[in-house]
Parts: sequence; structure tokens; C-alpha cells
Amino acid sequence: MSNATAKRGRPAKTTTSPSVEKSFKIKRKEQPQGYAEYRVSTGKKGTLIVGSAGATVYDEELGYNRAIRYCSSEKSIYVEEQSEHAVKTPVIFRMGVLVTGPTDNVLREFLDAHPENAANGGSLFSKVKTNKEKVEVDIKKEFAVMDAIGVLREKPLDDLLAVAISFSIDIDRSVDEIKYDLLQKAKKSPKSFIEAFDNPVVQMKAKIKQAESLNIIKLAGDGVKWFDTNKLIVSVPAGMDPMDVFVRYCLTEAAAPTVAEMERQLQS
Repeated sequence: MSNATAKRGRPAKTTTSPSVEKSFKIKRKEQPQGYAEYRVSTGKKGTLIVGSAGATVYDEELGYNRAIRYCSSEKSIYVEEQSEHAVKTPVIFRMGVLVTGPTDNVLREFLDAHPENAANGGSLFSKVKTNKEKVEVDIKKEFAVMDAIGVLREKPLDDLLAVAISFSIDIDRSVDEIKYDLLQKAKKSPKSFIEAFDNPVVQMKAKIKQAESLNIIKLAGDGVKWFDTNKLIVSVPAGMDPMDVFVRYCLTEAAAPTVAEMERQLQS
């Protein structure tokens, strides 16, 4: 007799696993980011006072220059938004460094907008990137490279060859060799690599280079001509690149018959 029915009238013992919740929300608390460090670009270690008046910045939304100044008692850095009793506060770099805290929002806004900030083309001081900011920049770059590699994997061969030609990559080799060179382009400049696939200039440049290599057209310093008849298609002004001139010409409506004939000969 089995253990399950050894004692009449008493149900057999069963082992059940405790209920396990399949998913739960992980709690986290991100550390507040309120500090920023600014350093004098010249390497000066003494005390430096940055003028808090007389600076102007261009407001892209409003479309004009606005005067700024730092007043610790005001909520805005813009003079026109400050009260009539606003008092200028000196911005002092001690030993070439100025550190702002979580409550120094207006001071940070003033320093970030100041024309002498290196980020705005100035040469007096610059903001030291925090680890968080460095990570944000790095991760954006990494993701951009991943997106470019994804495009390289997914695009059909003809599209890859067109972009390769525009980048002056030799396409008379194995596909793997071509993709390897394209991969280096994708890693070096992922944004421009991705945009190349939808850029009409890139596509036209590839088409023209193919036509030139197959002796359909010829590009010379004085003009672009048909290879077989030597008939001028378009003149090239002195000092200008024939390829650039012809690409721009081919993207106009007037060049439609020329492009159509070039495409016909490429397909024949």
C-alpha cells in the first residue's frame, strides 16, 4: 500500500511551493546633482572676479540680444526681468576655481550663459564636466555607433555600395572588405554615416562616380563631358571642383534629361 493511502480517511500530504511573485518594482534613489565646478581657462591660480554686468547673450526664442548680470537676490539673470532694486553680486574665482552648490541655480545659469564661458566660444573660464555628464556624453556616442552598425547590417548591398562609393571606398573587392571599411566610417562618425543613406547628394555622387569609372562621362577642370562624343554637359568655373559642380547640377530640374541618360547607360 502506498504512503499516500496508508491511513484511511486522511488525505495524503502534498508539498506545495510558496507563491513567488514573478516581477516587482525595484526601488532606487538617485543621488541629487546640484554641484558644478568652473575653472579659469588661463590656468591663473589667484583670485579672479568675472564681471557680472555688461554681458549680453542672444536669446534664440525672442530673437535679440539680452543683457545679463548676476544678482544673488534675484530669480533671473536677465536685467529686464530683475527688480529695480537689484544689486550686482561679484562672481569670484578663488585659486582659479568656483564651485556652485544645489541652491546656486541662478549663479550656474549666469556662468553657463556668460559669453566668456568656453562652451559659448569664450576663453576666460570653462565648466568642469561631472562624472554624470561624462557618462551621458559617452553613452550617447556608444548608442550612436550601435545605431550606425545596425544600419550597416540591415541595408541592402546596393545601398551600401552607393555609400561606399561616395566615401571613395574601393568597391572592386570582396563584400566583407567593403563592409569592414564602412564599419570604420560608422564608428568614426556614426551620425554622418547614417545620414548618408538618405542624402541625395551622396546618392548622386555615387552615381556620377560610377558613370565616370565606366567611361560614360568624364570630369575635367573646365567642364563635364560625355565620354563618347566629348560633348559638354556643364562648364566648371575656374578653381571649383568638377565633382561638386556636377553633383549640384544633376540635382536640378534642368539636368533631368542628363541624369536619365546617365542612368540608362549605367543599366545597359
